[in-house]
Amino acid sequence: MTYCLGIKVKKGLVAVADTRITSGTDVTTKKKIYTFQNENSSLFIMTSGLRSVRDKAIVYFQEALEEGIDDFNKMFKAVNAFGEQVKRVADEDKESLEKAGFKFNLNTIIGGQLRDDEDHKLFLLYPEGNWVELGEGAPYVIIGNAAQGKAILNRVLKPETSLKLALKAAFVSFDSTRISAADVDFPIDVALYKSGSFDLVEYHYEEEDLGQVSAQWDKSLKTALKNVSNHWMDTAFLKLNKTHKKRKKA
Repeated sequence: MTYCLGIKVKKGLVAVADTRITSGTDVTTKKKIYTFQNENSSLFIMTSGLRSVRDKAIVYFQEALEEGIDDFNKMFKAVNAFGEQVKRVADEDKESLEKAGFKFNLNTIIGGQLRDDEDHKLFLLYPEGNWVELGEGAPYVIIGNAAQGKAILNRVLKPETSLKLALKAAFVSFDSTRISAADVDFPIDVALYKSGSFDLVEYHYEEEDLGQVSAQWDKSLKTALKNVSNHWMDTAFLKLNKTHKKRKKA
């Protein structure tokens, strides 16, 4: 399973992807974020699904970029172009994959800002090639193992959230998933984009880089839980103790 997270706030974009690849009992690591940038264009792509489908679609998309990046002056055009490559791979491989027992499946997060975009954009692209754009009402999207990592994001992320706080929340979201899911783990790749800059930065983190942060969050979370007021539960426990005493006397 994969964990890929894209966040959009007013200041820019944050992308986080684990690098674990699980195939039966074999576990390897491989980069899951593809990035492209030039003077007036920056974008990243993250995928969850069959690795062979992802690699082929990326190669076809790279070819399209090399043939003329000027054709993609806005992000939605680049998203459409990648969707066309996914559909092209489906035409070529879907039937044979499904005959072999593999479901054709590739969900994609695409974010960035191209030359004529007024601001940065974040999209979720489905295997069928259709997409939705993420905005203020939905400031993030997770593909892959999404169940455990949403709580902190729902509480923290707002349009005005800083990129630093967004990245903190993104790591805690990943870390919560990692603790609960055996198929999501370090290392992770991070991409950061500052709105209007056309400058996309990537960074790679090993477990030893962030182990102390994980431990700090774990300790802080347990301390915060202990510090939550007990007053609201006193009546319930008083009733429980009275019931227990009555049964002992009986």
